[in-house]
Amino acid sequence: MPHQDTHLVLERLLRLRDRREPLVAQIAEWVGEGIIEGRLQPGQDLNSVDLSNRFETSRTPVREALMLLEQEGLVEMKARRRPRVASPSLQDIRDIYQVRRQLLAMLAGLLVERATEDELAELRGRVESMRDLADKEDVDAYFWSHVQLQERMTEIVGNATLKQILDSLALRTLMLRHLSLTRAGRLAYSVDDQERLIQAYEERDGELASALIAGATVRALRAVEEQLEQDAPRTRTPGRAKRGRTA
Repeated sequence: MPHQDTHLVLERLLRLRDRREPLVAQIAEWVGEGIIEGRLQPGQDLNSVDLSNRFETSRTPVREALMLLEQEGLVEMKARRRPRVASPSLQDIRDIYQVRRQLLAMLAGLLVERATEDELAELRGRVESMRDLADKEDVDAYFWSHVQLQERMTEIVGNATLKQILDSLALRTLMLRHLSLTRAGRLAYSVDDQERLIQAYEERDGELASALIAGATVRALRAVEEQLEQDAPRTRTPGRAKRGRTA
């Protein structure tokens, strides 16, 4: 997925357009994207001096950017400790997915009722593009395409309250959703799920669509649990920020 699309997603979810200080928005976006895509690992220190050097600024914009990410659950800031990437507990993760499963089931049911034939054709086109990305094993591009697919679904449904609730969980779940796709074979499973969903939408079977998306969410949670179990024995050494776009 082009970086510009990634930028638009983070800009909206972090409400960066409301920020008067462009540098704060730039730092928040860079750190947020690094956390979501796994280049900045849970528990990793976020060195304010390194970030200040990277962006050639004082520590004040860095602190403001990290505080913004703390509000969204991506960063932890505690007294007398360096800021670090948030590390949600397994129970927190399960709670998030439990809520997300119910919300997405509602979204799928409403989509069946409200989507036009042209809108369903658009969604199918998006899924076909995702199949190509899955075949190429391009995790990042597939992930952001999936994010945009679900964003488009909420737009089509047009339920502002449902969208607001999903948005409130979005940044906390993006990191987990990306992690789930890093498991071997997960891209193929994920795109298979999306193709079955599209068929259910086209057949106007709301009950089936809701069940399918709920099942896909449960499988994503299992993938996260398995990946966390695999990563647990590793000893992570906090990385230092370097110049450049990737962490």
